[in-house]
Amino acid sequence: MIAAVSWVPKGASKSVPIVAELPSKEEIEEILKSGVIERREESENAEDDEEMEVEALKQDEVAHALAAANALGMASKSTNPETEGIADALKELDMDGYDEEDDGVELFGSGLGNLYYPSNAADPYLKKDDDDDSEEEEDTIIKPEDSVIVCARNEDDVSHLEVWILETERDGDSNMYVHHDIIIPAFPLCTAWLDCPLKGGEKGNFIAVGSMEPAIEIWDLDIMDEVQPSLVLGGIVEKKKKGKKKSIKYETGSHTDSVLGLAWNKEYRNILASCSADNLVKIWDVTTGKCNLTMEHHTDKVQAVAWNHFSPQVLLSGSFDHSVVMKDGRIPSHSGFKWSVAADVESLAWDPHTEHSFVVSLENGMVTGFDIRTASSDPKPSFTVHAHDKAVCAISYNSLVPNLLATGSMDKTVKLWDLTNNKPSCVGSQNPKAGAVFCISFSEDAPFSLAMGGSKGKLEIWDLLSDAGVAGRYGKYANELRHPPQS
Repeated sequence: MIAAVSWVPKGASKSVPIVAELPSKEEIEEILKSGVIERREESENAEDDEEMEVEALKQDEVAHALAAANALGMASKSTNPETEGIADALKELDMDGYDEEDDGVELFGSGLGNLYYPSNAADPYLKKDDDDDSEEEEDTIIKPEDSVIVCARNEDDVSHLEVWILETERDGDSNMYVHHDIIIPAFPLCTAWLDCPLKGGEKGNFIAVGSMEPAIEIWDLDIMDEVQPSLVLGGIVEKKKKGKKKSIKYETGSHTDSVLGLAWNKEYRNILASCSADNLVKIWDVTTGKCNLTMEHHTDKVQAVAWNHFSPQVLLSGSFDHSVVMKDGRIPSHSGFKWSVAADVESLAWDPHTEHSFVVSLENGMVTGFDIRTASSDPKPSFTVHAHDKAVCAISYNSLVPNLLATGSMDKTVKLWDLTNNKPSCVGSQNPKAGAVFCISFSEDAPFSLAMGGSKGKLEIWDLLSDAGVAGRYGKYANELRHPPQS
């Protein structure tokens, strides 16, 4: 399944992402100490013998990893007695000298030795295809005009982030492929792209991931084959089990349950908001890795958070307690403003064209709009529409076309709505063959491209202009995009 999609702004990615270095023995041991592997393999209802098998398999995999690191000469002396034993055993085998000839005896003679070359490039008898090499190199280059989409997937119990490239040719045809992927340790639930320069410079290219674990991981999208996140916010320090009792120690300020929603603040680029099944909303400073503020204004799981586009200190949060709360980060002691809704909140979004409107999607298939200017006097909805037959898991406003909203649902459909004058009308609908739709997102760089993902695990892109009705209704905006007015 695909749980989340995020567009990366054009030009934000490195043209040629670097390849990660293999982890050293110390880094492998640090991963072990963090308990990530152990937590991935835990099962609440597992039998004791199954747990022993998993533990044995884990130790075997770790032994191989440590041996590989040691053999590559990338690890310094271990402080772990078990890994020291492995290293000593490898030294006794003298694998480094395995191919060295003994007592001057050549088993196959010297003539055949000349037929071995350290690489294909050094072999004068091997025909080289320069076209194939150039094609491979071209596939690794991310051009400034390429659209980049990060897709959080889970398949066969393996969770990973896929970095997709969407190329649009001059003739209008498009080509989409996975550029690289990142294996992550836990089932992903939400993502948020951010450009805060965690590693120096003016801007970065990172993705924050919320998962079934309480930790928030931030990964560098400009590194391929990376095995560790650049930053982890919160998480579990240690787990102990005595009989049937479990005790868990968390990092200071951490969530204590699954992270269900994330929102990056584009104005204050070091700020990330998160919400969780622990009923809490947290504000993080990603430059320090610390939680600056914890808010406890909900009484059930908090599913979604969103920063206002015009007043970046103002944060919305929506919960399973059938409420939406607006808080101002500058006055955290203020109780904020609260709106009641008819069902569990699935998603919410601020209107990018006006600072006072937002929309909420619900588990009962309804979509409701609110105007914050009436929060204190008459907190009733501006409109309510029965948008889908099942839960509306995701919504996305179009950044170019005013009042254009997309909704995605468990009923396997995606719909387009014109919200002009708070009178919603459906102007387009599609079954994207993605199964139950869990996530949708409009591109800001290509506003008529809508990314969609769901239970079938296939990323789909809806080109809205391919729909004659949509193209006829909003064609003028497309023309403005192609031919911007001259100043």
